[in-house]
Amino acid sequence: MKKGKIVLVGTGFVGMSMAYSMLNRGGINELVLIDIDKDKTIGEQMDLSHGLPYAPQKMIIKAGDYDECKDAQVVVITAGIAQKPGQTRLELAETNAKIMKQITESIMQSGFNGVIVVASNPVDLMTYVVAKVSGLPTNKVIGSGTVLDTARLRYLMADYLKVSSKNIHAYIMGEHGDSSFVPWDHAYVGCKKVKDIMKDNKHPMEDLKKIHKGVVDAAYEIIEKKKATYYGIGMALNRIVRAILDNENSILTVSTYLKDGQYGQDDIYIGVPAIINSNGVRELLELNLNEYEQEKLDNSCKLIKEMREKSIDKIIGK
Repeated sequence: MKKGKIVLVGTGFVGMSMAYSMLNRGGINELVLIDIDKDKTIGEQMDLSHGLPYAPQKMIIKAGDYDECKDAQVVVITAGIAQKPGQTRLELAETNAKIMKQITESIMQSGFNGVIVVASNPVDLMTYVVAKVSGLPTNKVIGSGTVLDTARLRYLMADYLKVSSKNIHAYIMGEHGDSSFVPWDHAYVGCKKVKDIMKDNKHPMEDLKKIHKGVVDAAYEIIEKKKATYYGIGMALNRIVRAILDNENSILTVSTYLKDGQYGQDDIYIGVPAIINSNGVRELLELNLNEYEQEKLDNSCKLIKEMREKSIDKIIGK
């Protein structure tokens, strides 16, 4: 395994936003781009490479194929189709599940044994597909989960409370989608509970609901205004990859495999706080959720499992 070697499958807006942020930040030794559109891949490789003289470190960037996965430390999958107007989430999931299956089989044929990070939507379902098809230990397959949602939450809370977003310790949990929730009892500014800060500053508690609504509505608003979201998720993926490469043991709300009754669930990928290092998920942090929060998580899991049972399990031959 080559330390610092990343393979990116999918050179659309999301994948290339991640690649561009990696070029600017450094810490990656080799980046291989794979896409069904070979010409686009070569074009992206050329365009990125022309920025290398101004990058913080030397980096090999190349357009390649799946055989490059064999010695990669991390493979990031951003390929897949975007949801079309009038298309149901199940239809989107079925199409992308077929794509994920094909990609995963190609990755594994190379002899890959690193960590796979999935960002294709619906991300919790697609992470499950990749895990089942790859046969890798479940800690080595993670999804981007609610890492972007959590960043949006911290940004909006920092703006509201007028403090640095780096000092906001709060998480969005559940499905990357409308059924997500914030466990507010576990939300802190520095080492003080957000709820206490709201009381002390006479901020109405209702504003916390508005902040969460702002997170859920953010993607819709961006898509309405500029057709797609990609910079935020590009940065979020870069953050996850760095935690793996640098063996950070950082806490991120990735799409993580729950088993044996964790959070009252079994055999499902969902966004929860987890400790991320070079092996993927070292362990997940099981928070005590109140009745309302547990209900929200159960509902998220129910929606995902229903979609799986309808057709996803058949597609992956489970």
